[in-house]
Amino acid sequence: MFDEEVYRKLFVEESRENHENIVNNLLALESGEDQQTAIDEIFRSAHTLKGMAASMGFDAMEHLCHSMEDVFSLIRNGGLDVNPPLTDLLLTCTDAIEEMLDAIEAGENPPEEQSAPLVQELMAFAEEGSPIEASFTLPNPPAPPEPPCEPSIEVGGCPVYVLKVAVDPTSTMKDVRAMLLLQNLEEIGKIRSTTPPRDRIEDGKFDGTFEVVVESDAGEEALRTIASGTEISLLALSPLESYSAAESLEAREPVDVPEVGAAPAPQMQKAARPDKAREIKNIRVDIERLDRMMNLVEDLVINRGRLEQIARKHGIKEFDEALGMIGRSVSDLQNLMMGIRMMPLERIFNRFPRVVRDVANHDGKEVEFIVEGGETELDRSMMDGLSDPLLHIIRNAVNHGIETPDARKAAGKPAKGLVRLTARRDKDNVIIDVEDDGAGIDHEKLRKKAVEKGFLTPEAAANATKDELIALLFEPGFSTSDVINDISGRGVGLDVVKKTIESLKGTIKVESEPGRGTKFELVLPPTMAIVDVMMVRINGRRCAIPVSNVVEVAHARSDAIHRIGNTDAILLRDQTLPLYRLEDMFGRAEKGDTLIVLQNDGKRCCIVVDYVDGQQEVVVKPLSRIAGNCRGISGVTIPGDGDVVPVLDVNTMI
Repeated sequence: MFDEEVYRKLFVEESRENHENIVNNLLALESGEDQQTAIDEIFRSAHTLKGMAASMGFDAMEHLCHSMEDVFSLIRNGGLDVNPPLTDLLLTCTDAIEEMLDAIEAGENPPEEQSAPLVQELMAFAEEGSPIEASFTLPNPPAPPEPPCEPSIEVGGCPVYVLKVAVDPTSTMKDVRAMLLLQNLEEIGKIRSTTPPRDRIEDGKFDGTFEVVVESDAGEEALRTIASGTEISLLALSPLESYSAAESLEAREPVDVPEVGAAPAPQMQKAARPDKAREIKNIRVDIERLDRMMNLVEDLVINRGRLEQIARKHGIKEFDEALGMIGRSVSDLQNLMMGIRMMPLERIFNRFPRVVRDVANHDGKEVEFIVEGGETELDRSMMDGLSDPLLHIIRNAVNHGIETPDARKAAGKPAKGLVRLTARRDKDNVIIDVEDDGAGIDHEKLRKKAVEKGFLTPEAAANATKDELIALLFEPGFSTSDVINDISGRGVGLDVVKKTIESLKGTIKVESEPGRGTKFELVLPPTMAIVDVMMVRINGRRCAIPVSNVVEVAHARSDAIHRIGNTDAILLRDQTLPLYRLEDMFGRAEKGDTLIVLQNDGKRCCIVVDYVDGQQEVVVKPLSRIAGNCRGISGVTIPGDGDVVPVLDVNTMI
């Protein structure tokens, strides 16, 4: 019939999308934003989840979704009050669904006991549902849509309809899509016949289009909704009376041979024509395939550099021309591949509204959470590493930053605090801001804590600037919280955030004003895989420096170099910069009169090199687990000549 593992994977992917839609709209429903749209979206996703779970035989999920659907129906009809206990229960149900999906993805079938207690609680809410004063009033709940024309033929007292449906020609599982549709139609009616026969449809032995004769009193609009889904297009929906007598129910009984009846032949020829107006713009691709493709593109970039070196060495005109064409194609392929790997940040932003709600409820606070710029794209390889740092920052913004309603009122602020998450592109970088209008950072409290915990001496703390005090927040073990709880106060979090952001080749800085709020700014490159570097020689050895960190190349005058403490410094353009010779990495150089001025997060330093080889585009690979971490080195690259060249990590040097 069909490959169960492939279908299971497809089921999990689509179910997670519906699960996420339910969670987001539950939060919108609770906040009072466009309640009618929210409940309609919730109802649609819950119904889809239920039908898909039933088709796969996951009874526990089906029963839970069915009970949730009953509660959503009462809410939509004004028969049940939306209050915090009910919202908590529904969100708990979504957590259970997420656990079930994890189990299903691992090849298990969730047991009925996993959902039974939640089903009982939902049933209790449904039985107590009353139309007395709901916490919100839905604007004129719509009456069931009336079909534009009533069919004259009825079977068992219900109207009968004929649906012409097409499965997308590019779908790799026509049978799965068709079977899901039939399952969903049976939820609202009775299927009288299909053309071709149902067993052939479920085996995938059809040309992509088929017809269904269904008896249902749900109305045309419900049928249209069910028959228009992922990789499914509704070509036509008609009452049975619009067909000729030769196409009566008896003529539509399942047959396996085309000779039975002459009338169906032209009809089948017409139904076989796909909907040309519908363009498929999105496909699902296994992420491992994208990674393999990216590795191949990286190999092409490396070999392009090798060919360029050969071309310069031999100076063959025809070779240069061919290489120019190949180089343009490789560049276009590289840009296309990088574009495919880019994903919108909303993929991780969507989980944060729930986090804000839970932390706010735990602390007894009222918080409005605004997300902007979720469409901003970032390389997929960076998404996983970014999720946890943002989670830490947002939790801290609610837990540490936003005050209680009483405290905010006493300070002349609205009782409800504001946390804003924004993302935007700025030239070659992606900038993510997390901003709150809370109490801000108390710099005097930082001074006191720094002395208490031994991070600064009393004299150093008294002379420390605001920026130096804020930098202490990123030190391991430093915390300003006086109470240890499950959310904060354990002295972990922001130090891990900084290390993670730096591992992504990004920077993080904090701006805060007491009484007004705090803003965390993350600056990230859109991708880490392929970068422009400056090749230099230090003590005869080659290394690469990301061009984004290079400010200028200058001549090192010996009379401008001075010894300050244990380090050298150089006076350059009326600015004193620390000077590093990197002798511990490359050994002591006999000469070196070229300066490379580097910059990171507004800070600058210089390194001494023998000379500059030039600039080129390279693939940066992380250090292997065997080699481990090496301070000052972010990875390695292989230029065209095949040497392994270290890439300097400017973040850890400044």
